[in-house]
Amino acid sequence: MNQFSRTELIIGKEGIEKLNNSKVAIFGIGGVGSYVVEGLVRAGVQNFILVDDDKICLTNLNRQIIATRETIGKPKVEVAKERILEINPNANVEIYQEFFMPDSPEILDNTVDYIVDSIDTVTAKIELVMRANKLNIPIISSMGTGNKLDPTKFEVTDIYKTSICPLAKVMRKELRARGIQKLKVVYSKEEPIKPNETENISCKNNCICPPGTKRKCTIRNQVPGSISFVPSVAGLIIAGEVVKDIIKK
Repeated sequence: MNQFSRTELIIGKEGIEKLNNSKVAIFGIGGVGSYVVEGLVRAGVQNFILVDDDKICLTNLNRQIIATRETIGKPKVEVAKERILEINPNANVEIYQEFFMPDSPEILDNTVDYIVDSIDTVTAKIELVMRANKLNIPIISSMGTGNKLDPTKFEVTDIYKTSICPLAKVMRKELRARGIQKLKVVYSKEEPIKPNETENISCKNNCICPPGTKRKCTIRNQVPGSISFVPSVAGLIIAGEVVKDIIKK
């Protein structure tokens, strides 16, 4: 018996070996990405690249599995790496605490078997898709999970078959302009909920945002609302898609 014995009953020994030997790069370790990591390491993936510039903030407690009172103020990639190794000490984890953008240095190569895009910035998402296509690495991208309340509305499809989701609409336009013919995505068909007006809630003494971060830890009306069971479901759906695609190879 080992920690993957029950998983082996479903995907077989060969499937476990494929997952053990695979390397997955996850960009964005937030509400979606942290659950992608969780689903993958528990399934048997042993080699990771984690990319995120943020530190865990008080407002992350409502949706990110790596966020606890003890981890507030710590870099997300470091906390995620520690959690991975607590689940599987045999895992190999490369971490990059940086804000991925078009001018970011290349950290992907042909040893990467799959890329997960769970970042928020459209420019960064497009750049990641372009790099994945150039390197011929499979990629799956998360569309918007903010301002959503129904986790049963998620679908896995091609970007050009999406509807309703505002982020998907922008991505369709930008990717079409760049000649990208397909992109596997997880998106929600739920109409976005208009956030309730709220007072600004700035960082407190126990909530540390990294210097120069692109997104301060402040809730404003224009920032999407979120809840525990929506981004988490998207993240686990993505993990499932990655696992299924890897074992089908």
